[in-house]
Amino acid sequence: MAIEKARAAAKKDKREGKSASTQAGEYVHEVIENIRKGKHGARSAKQAIAIGLSEARRDGVKLPVSKTASKTVKKKAAQDTTAGKHPHKPSATRSKAITKALKKEGHSAASTKALSAQTKKASAKRTAASRSAAAKKAVKTKGAAGRSAAAKKAARTRKKAD
Repeated sequence: MAIEKARAAAKKDKREGKSASTQAGEYVHEVIENIRKGKHGARSAKQAIAIGLSEARRDGVKLPVSKTASKTVKKKAAQDTTAGKHPHKPSATRSKAITKALKKEGHSAASTKALSAQTKKASAKRTAASRSAAAKKAVKTKGAAGRSAAAKKAARTRKKAD
């Protein structure tokens, strides 16, 4: 049920011309929700994100691998992309084993604090120009209503900070 919701949202993002990372974000969001509900588990926010990206690739989202990714990560991403090209129903035994193992993991990986720390770490690795370019690109796909909502949210956030 949950994965279908992410799949539909990702398809909508693709139709709207949004980037692969935005499409994959739907899967990451779904994984985080499942961790918070206790249906899933992860040891860190980074692992939760990795699970979401893996699911996205396996569902056919054309998500490139980071240039700085390790050999292991690149290999896993290639496996996921290949699996996405030839979809088939996963083994029920393996699925059950994975779910059982992940349920035993903690749920604090999806906490607001953990996700915030992960976001700040990831952002700190990028240059100011890179962050600015990403923001400008996002504005192009947001639309008038989206920009207005984002501006209002930013104003509220600034108000809270003061």
